[in-house]
Amino acid sequence: MYNLDLVTIAIIAANVIISLKGFDDRLFFEKYKFNVGSIRRGEQIRMFSSGFLHVDTTHLLFNMLTLYFFANTVIVELGQFNFIIIYIASLVFGNLLSLYFHKEEYWYSAVGASGAVTGILYAAILLRPDMSLYMFFVPIPIPGYVFGIGYLLYSIYGMKKRIGNIGHDAHFGGAVGGYVITLILDPSLFKTDLAHIGLLAIPIIILFVLYKTGKLQ
Repeated sequence: MYNLDLVTIAIIAANVIISLKGFDDRLFFEKYKFNVGSIRRGEQIRMFSSGFLHVDTTHLLFNMLTLYFFANTVIVELGQFNFIIIYIASLVFGNLLSLYFHKEEYWYSAVGASGAVTGILYAAILLRPDMSLYMFFVPIPIPGYVFGIGYLLYSIYGMKKRIGNIGHDAHFGGAVGGYVITLILDPSLFKTDLAHIGLLAIPIIILFVLYKTGKLQ
C-alpha cells in the first residue's frame, strides 16, 4: 500500500507545484479556483483547475497523504491508466455535485483535491473492502467498507448542517465518482463482492432520498 508509483508521484507533484503557485500568486489562485458565478459565466476550466489548488500547506498535506496511502491499491488492481481515469472523474464528479447544490450561490468558492482523493479512497475500499483502516482516536482497526459508509454518512450530515469550511458535497461527489467508475472499469466486482457494493451504495441512496423529499437543506 505504501509503494509510490510514478503516476502518484506525478499527481502529487502537480498538486504541490500548482498549490505553491497559488499560495504566492493571489491573482492565479482567484483565476483558477472553483467559483459558481465564474463557472456559470463559462469558465469551465475551474471545474478541473480548482482540484490542484489548496488553501494552505495543511490542506495540501492532508490530501496528498491520503492519496499516498490509497493510490497504490487502485493502481495494483486496475492499472495506471484506469487510476488516472478514476482520479479525474472523481475530481469532476465532486465539483459537479458542488455546482449542483450551490448553483444559485454565485459567491460560493472552493479549492482542493478532496473530491479526487475521496474518489480514490472509495475506489480502494470497493476493490478491497476487507482492508483495515486506523484512526487516531479509535484504538482498533476499522473495516474499509465500514469507514466508507460512515464517511459518506458524515458528509451528508455535514452538507445538511453546513459544518465547517469544508466542501462536504465535493467529498461525496468524488466518492460517488470513484464508486461508479470503479464498477464500470471492473464489473467482475458484481459477481465477487455484490454485498459490499450494496452496502457502500447505502449513503448514496440516502442522499438521493433526502434530496427528493426536500430534507437535505
